[in-house]
Amino acid sequence: MPKVTRDDVARLAGTSTAVVSYVINNGPRPVAPATRDRVLAAIKQLGYRPDRVAQAMASRRTDLIGLIVPDARQPFFAEMAHAVEQAASERGKMVLVGNSDYLDDREVHYLRAFLGMRVSGLILICQGPSERAAIEIDAWDARVVLLHERPEAIDDVAVVTDDIGGAHLAVRHLLEHGHPYVACIGGTEETPTVGDPITNHVEGWRRAMREAKRPTDGRLFQAAYNRYDAYQVGLNLLSRPDRPPAVFCSTDDQAIGLLRAARELRIDVPTELAVAGFDDVKEAALTDPPLTTVASDRQAMARAAIDLVLDDGLRVAGSRRERLRQFPSRLVVRRSCGCA
Repeated sequence: MPKVTRDDVARLAGTSTAVVSYVINNGPRPVAPATRDRVLAAIKQLGYRPDRVAQAMASRRTDLIGLIVPDARQPFFAEMAHAVEQAASERGKMVLVGNSDYLDDREVHYLRAFLGMRVSGLILICQGPSERAAIEIDAWDARVVLLHERPEAIDDVAVVTDDIGGAHLAVRHLLEHGHPYVACIGGTEETPTVGDPITNHVEGWRRAMREAKRPTDGRLFQAAYNRYDAYQVGLNLLSRPDRPPAVFCSTDDQAIGLLRAARELRIDVPTELAVAGFDDVKEAALTDPPLTTVASDRQAMARAAIDLVLDDGLRVAGSRRERLRQFPSRLVVRRSCGCA
């Protein structure tokens, strides 16, 4: 059976091939409703399927969006990737996901692969493209949106949440319970000092402690962002004779690891130890006790990132305020902080 072409559709619908293209691609020119109906009827009758590869070669773009995350095994990044996929689907796009494992080489690998596939744009959940990654992006003239993290040195398109303000809310809430101070579990020595959410969470903790006139020296502890390493840090921290009365964790995964350590050491939460986290992953509501944490509107952030990566005009000509979209954080109070 010969392959059905766009010419066949145009002939049956009584239109030009250009009009058929406008209907299939929903633009760039409008098509009268009656004409659109004839074209769609012809497509259905003939069983026509657009050649996406040919379309990509002609337009130099596909219906694909590349998404690079540090580690999709972590609940926050998995939930963010899911939100991006849903938002892309609403715009008729599909998402390719790559895990950088926080490695520049891996990030560049996925950048080259996705750009070679002629993706419509790239969304990066990282501390900003490395120097090598930036060279690749410039060479391909790629559309890029930073999501969740944005270095101050990069004046680029980004969608972020109020990390400092959210951490400040959580720590202030713990202090309002009457604790003499709040310790903080931050990042590692490799955590970027500017623009990284974990660094901003630590800054929010410092501000809340400073406002309450509580010293922070010796009360900041390092841990990787996952629950397993945080569990080990928690065992050491909570076994000390001067263990803290309250702890703010920079991620919910860290808080979940800390709660596991407290249970193993038979330290009651929240009677003997108050805990708060950041991210409001779905699992935070199922911990024992349920975790007080800071939430952001991931669905709205994902939609904003998709809109920005697909909107050439706003990316190029938009004001700095339009190119940097910051969403507010909110405190989600549960029982781990001591609230009933």
